[in-house]
Amino acid sequence: MGGLPFLALNIAALPPQLPTELLSEILRGGGDKVKEAGAVVAGGHTIQDKEPKFGLVAVGMVDPARLLTKVGASVGDVLVLTKPLGIGVTTTALKQEIAAPEDVAEAVDWMKRLNRGGRDLAVEFGVKATTDITGFALVGHGLEMAKASGVAFQITFESLPFLAHARAYARQWAFSGGASDNRLFYGNGVHFTRAFDEADEMLLFDPQTSGGLLMAVNPNKLSAFLKKAKEIAQPVWEIGTVINGSGIQVV
Repeated sequence: MGGLPFLALNIAALPPQLPTELLSEILRGGGDKVKEAGAVVAGGHTIQDKEPKFGLVAVGMVDPARLLTKVGASVGDVLVLTKPLGIGVTTTALKQEIAAPEDVAEAVDWMKRLNRGGRDLAVEFGVKATTDITGFALVGHGLEMAKASGVAFQITFESLPFLAHARAYARQWAFSGGASDNRLFYGNGVHFTRAFDEADEMLLFDPQTSGGLLMAVNPNKLSAFLKKAKEIAQPVWEIGTVINGSGIQVV
């Protein structure tokens, strides 16, 4: 939310039969990312579980006057996204053993990227409305942001970035149960202005792990925003605009 992390706590639920080397790599990988983010691992909690689970609680500091929240998107703002979509469908394809190694590597590469660059851009250019795209997918988090701001979002499907073979896996229906849940819960808030392929529609409900940031950028600042993004090698895609109304239109 515009903050700078300063410490993190490990939360691990791991099977006792998991090789020690694997456990060490999980903790090392988390520690490396925390260090990259400029914070430290201050401890944590570990329990035994049949299915391995690992995550981090991050604690940071933020200037209340520069807080990034879902509120504040204004009509005319440009919607930008900082990571491609399709992580969920690609990792589900991996679980179904139909994903190519290079596609898994692409997804992992994006998941490993911090959202620090996007955060820096949002703070520098006074972006008010921002959200991360995670379990509720692009439309779920986008709807929350639009509703909180009292506006509607118009998203251009052809402008959306996807992982290389995400649409191919979508056509093989490699969707998680979470995608169906998202469609059931958020579907009434989304209007597709023409007949889209059902697999393409479902990609907008696809849960993302370590997804990017969705930001509503003032059009008067967009040129400078994009220039700075290029300078710091932060990928950004213009995917739509903020309009009057409610919900999300996909055109």
